[in-house]
Amino acid sequence: MYPLTQIDASRMNPAGFAIKPSEPLTVEELRAEQEAEVMSFLCERPSFTFGMAGFIRTNGLVSSHNRGTFYGCRDNDGHLLGVALIGHYILFETRSDAAVEAFAHLAQECRTAHMLLGEQDKVEAFMEYYAGQGQDPRLFCREMLLEQSWPVEVGRAVTGLRLANLDDLDLVVPAHAQLAFDESGVDPLATNPDAFRRRCARRIEQGQTWVWVEEGTLLFKADVITDTPEVVYLEGVWVDPAERGKGYGLDCMSQLSRELLARTRSVCLLVNEKFEAAQRFYKKAGFKLVSHYDTIFLKADRPS
Repeated sequence: MYPLTQIDASRMNPAGFAIKPSEPLTVEELRAEQEAEVMSFLCERPSFTFGMAGFIRTNGLVSSHNRGTFYGCRDNDGHLLGVALIGHYILFETRSDAAVEAFAHLAQECRTAHMLLGEQDKVEAFMEYYAGQGQDPRLFCREMLLEQSWPVEVGRAVTGLRLANLDDLDLVVPAHAQLAFDESGVDPLATNPDAFRRRCARRIEQGQTWVWVEEGTLLFKADVITDTPEVVYLEGVWVDPAERGKGYGLDCMSQLSRELLARTRSVCLLVNEKFEAAQRFYKKAGFKLVSHYDTIFLKADRPS
C-alpha cells in the first residue's frame, strides 16, 4: 500500500507519487477478496467501465490473463475513489481528479504498456500527468462509443450463427489479427503469434466468440468481452471482405443483438472515427452514439 502526499519531485517515492495535500490518497494493489467491492464500484457506470469489468468477470481480479495488475485508490476514510488496470493495457475509472493523477504517476513505472484507453476528457487529464515520464505516444485514435437497446430491427435469420469451437480457430485468428493491425498498426501474428493464438483460443473456450462459417469460409465474427445484466460489450466484429455490402453483417448483428439483449440492458462497442464504413454499418444496425473515447497506442520503452 502506497501513501500519497505532496513532496518535492527530487524526493519522490519509488512509485513517483505527488498530489495535493488537500486530498491525501492511498493506492494499493488490489487483492482477490476485494473483487465484490471493485465490481460494485465499476457497476455504478456500467456503460463506461466495460473493459475492466470484462477482464474481472472473465479472469478474476488477480490473474495473469489480465496482462496487468489492478490497483485501487482510496481516501483517508478508505472509500474507493478509483480503480485502474495497469500493464499491457492502461484502463481506469475514477471519482477524483487526484486519483487520475495518482494512477498516471503509477503508470509511469510500467514500461511495457501497449495502449491507453478511456473517455476523452479523462484521457486528456491523465496525459497531463503521464507525459514526459511515461512512454511516448505512437498512434492516437478517437473512438466512438456506440450503444444499442430494444427495440432491434429483425433481419433475415442466420441459421449458421453460433458460438465458435476450437475447430474454427484457424479461421478466427487471421481475421482477428487483421482487425488488430487495422486499429493499431501492429500485426500480432508478426510480434507474438503463439500468444495471440492462445488468447483467441481462450476466448473460444470461454464461449465469447460468435461465428458464421459456411463451407469452410468465415463470413462473420464477433467477440463478447463483457457480459453483465447491465451491458454487453462487443469487439472484434468482422465481416468477410468478399461478402460485404450484401446485408449479411447486418443480419448477423441483428440476430446477435437480440440474443444478447434477452439477458442484458444494452449492447455497446467502440468504433474508430476514421472508419466511416463501419460507422454507417453500426448506425444501420441500430447503434447510437453515447460518448467519445481516446485510444493512445504507446511506443516501446525508451532505452535506458
